[in-house]
Amino acid sequence: MCRNTKFLIADRAAGMRCIFVSREGFPESMYKKLEEVGRVEVYRHGGSPWSTRGVPKSVLIEAARRCEALVIFIGDVVDREVLDAGAALKIVSTASVGVDHIDVEYARKRGVVVAYTPYVLVDAVADLAVGLLLAVARRIVLGDRLIRSGSAEAVWGSLMGVDLRGKRAGIVGLGSIGSAIARRLAAFGVEVVYWSRRRKPEAEFALGISYVELDELLATSDFVIVTMALTPETREFFNREMFQRMKRGAYFVNVARGGLVDTEALVEALETGVLAGAALDVFDVEPLPAGHRLASMDNVVLTPHIGSATVETRRRMAELAAENVVAFFKTGRAIYSV
Repeated sequence: MCRNTKFLIADRAAGMRCIFVSREGFPESMYKKLEEVGRVEVYRHGGSPWSTRGVPKSVLIEAARRCEALVIFIGDVVDREVLDAGAALKIVSTASVGVDHIDVEYARKRGVVVAYTPYVLVDAVADLAVGLLLAVARRIVLGDRLIRSGSAEAVWGSLMGVDLRGKRAGIVGLGSIGSAIARRLAAFGVEVVYWSRRRKPEAEFALGISYVELDELLATSDFVIVTMALTPETREFFNREMFQRMKRGAYFVNVARGGLVDTEALVEALETGVLAGAALDVFDVEPLPAGHRLASMDNVVLTPHIGSATVETRRRMAELAAENVVAFFKTGRAIYSV
């Protein structure tokens, strides 16, 4: 690869298709896979390749004009303007399971395949969800903060949390991640119920969980864990009305997408005691703005969108994003397309 100030550009051999990658610093194995089917251009994004800070739209538009494939990450917004620029664009492959940063319907109308990376991040996200639940229910983060600030003496030995055993957890949106969370919670003696747009009897049998209507889940669950997809229909699914329907003193955990939640309504529910606490890995605006009210609450645990952020999982996500492109150009079908 030769380098210039803006792109890392592979051999410009005549006739080779162009494949654009929005990030520098992905595992080298990803770029090598892509080089099997074309010339790879890599944008100098700056910082971590896994940052949710997207590349400028102008860069994506210019890449779409030149290239047949875009390989992106969450934060890189592929909207109508980008898709309209791509006269030769054939596939957009995102190293993520969520695709809300891509206008999937418009891509379909233009004949552009949208590929994604499901399943490989299931265990990492499920582990984090249970970790967040433990952190907020047992007040682990608050305890750490008080000790570090020298303020723990007054609560030493008496910083009270709640048990997991014997409680009910309601999972909203039972996909592969929700199922993995259910398996983990069983080890803690938690009763698990779920609501999903489609009932899943096989998962009920395999996991020993029960389907309940959404109203019952909200009213009876001590812990509500969100793993549903963000779509135009589910945006701000958890609004003021939803929080009012929840069991008083419940805990709310979101490892899906921030856009599923009306943040102001969540803050209100926490401030008024409707919720005992919340643990969030995702937000409607990312990064969370400095000084946000959520950051000042002792009953809230916050992490910066790290559900899939393990070395092993992110490497596999990058490789699968590349394999989707390679499979598409070799066989006409991506391995996982939306």
